[in-house]
Amino acid sequence: MNPHFDGDRLILEEHHDGGSLRYAFPGTTTPPPGPLHALSLDEALHARLWPAGTAEAVLRAWAEGSGPCGAVEVAVHDPAAVPPVRVRAGAIVIRDGHVLLIHFRQTDEGGPHFEIPGGGVEPGETREEAAVRELREETGLHGSVGREVARVWKEGRHEHYFLMAAEGRLGAPETLDTYGGAPVWIPVEELPTTPLWPRRLSWRIEHWHRTGWPAHPAELADSITDLQERCTW
Repeated sequence: MNPHFDGDRLILEEHHDGGSLRYAFPGTTTPPPGPLHALSLDEALHARLWPAGTAEAVLRAWAEGSGPCGAVEVAVHDPAAVPPVRVRAGAIVIRDGHVLLIHFRQTDEGGPHFEIPGGGVEPGETREEAAVRELREETGLHGSVGREVARVWKEGRHEHYFLMAAEGRLGAPETLDTYGGAPVWIPVEELPTTPLWPRRLSWRIEHWHRTGWPAHPAELADSITDLQERCTW
């Protein structure tokens, strides 16, 4: 499909899903279609766009300068419609302007990078329970779950990220289960330039921390493999 633009604004259909506003690419939904709206790049970056895989491709091309200036053909891709190979729950913990991350100094896949604490949801466990357990296992902190702020689809995984409060101090390295990483506190303002996985949350967490957390979870596909690349979409 080719996304439709009116000047420098993207044309999308308005839909309401459980009281939440969503925008879909025309022709990708089952009838009836919704009313059309034209969104700027900044508006589209902060809107809930569907299908998420198509949205990532369009936003990336647009942010990198290939938007309204040229025809960008993209596939219709909805990763949320595919049964996951793994479900992950993650904990976003912020204290005194710092976010808690797991630092990996070197891996087989590349250089140093950071991950949001979290891991696979076990049988019989809710996503919220998994986020609390993984936070305790990886950092030693005891957390309580707030709102879910993001859902990320990447390589067959469905990932759910929760804003959490946490008590205690970081545990001794020998007591933690981090697969070679170490929990560290990073200034939130540095997130946009931090090699953070998942990449599409790097600048969004910093933005939400300053301006307010989303009322409904952001829905993002993430095909980025180079964590050193700055993500602006």
